Amino acid sequence: MSHIKTFADCHVLEIKVDRAAKLNALSPEMYVDICLALGELDRSPDLRVGLIHAEGKHFSAGIELDKWAPIFAAGGGFPLPEGGIDLFALSGPRCRKPLVMAVQGYAYTWTVEMMLTTDVRIAAEDTRFAMLEVKRGIYPCGGATLRLPQQMGWSNAQRYLLTGDAWSAAESHRTGLVQEVVAPGEQYRAARAVADKIAAAAPLGVSAILKSSRLALTQGEAVAAEHIFDDMTQVMGSEDAQEGVRSFMERREAAFKGR
Repeated sequence: MSHIKTFADCHVLEIKVDRAAKLNALSPEMYVDICLALGELDRSPDLRVGLIHAEGKHFSAGIELDKWAPIFAAGGGFPLPEGGIDLFALSGPRCRKPLVMAVQGYAYTWTVEMMLTTDVRIAAEDTRFAMLEVKRGIYPCGGATLRLPQQMGWSNAQRYLLTGDAWSAAESHRTGLVQEVVAPGEQYRAARAVADKIAAAAPLGVSAILKSSRLALTQGEAVAAEHIFDDMTQVMGSEDAQEGVRSFMERREAAFKGR
């Protein structure tokens, strides 16, 4: 039985971690299933945004270390399946669709590292984040050393990476790791509302925004700037751009088709 559930609705693919009895500890099999879900999201023309959330009081207490330790020790990295997209964005291309994530309770280790590959994050007030690896004799290998300093600030990140100490939802909000903090139990609703707004936006415009933003992040502003109007020409020639103008003139909500 898979502990990763998927559900497609209104252009949103929900990816739910469902192993609450084990505090949603990530097994190698769960990793594979999440990667396959991201691959489905990336390829499907009907899916516009992914929503990642978890069943139970906690998002996850961490990885199933006894199963992962031999894999890490052998230097094999993460077992990316054919047709999948690495949830840690370390192997191969990233998912081209935006990802929204809702977290609560324990949001430890791999939870933080996956969160760093998403685009909008909502946290319950009771969320406790932690990178515990240095307390287990290892170090993070899912991207935290690459992205947490970038997204949280160097010294803020090292404060937690080097000690293994936990930090709060309020601290994550202060440093920009999460965009909204809500009452416990409301994180899914708030995240779904954001996902629905993204899904209602023009898909080609959303795609171009992610492409340009990621290019600026990885290759610099000058490189990204060179491509802005190349991509704009394609977007402006779309049916969606025409619909956007019509909806503006007619003072109504636009109905975008992604073409």
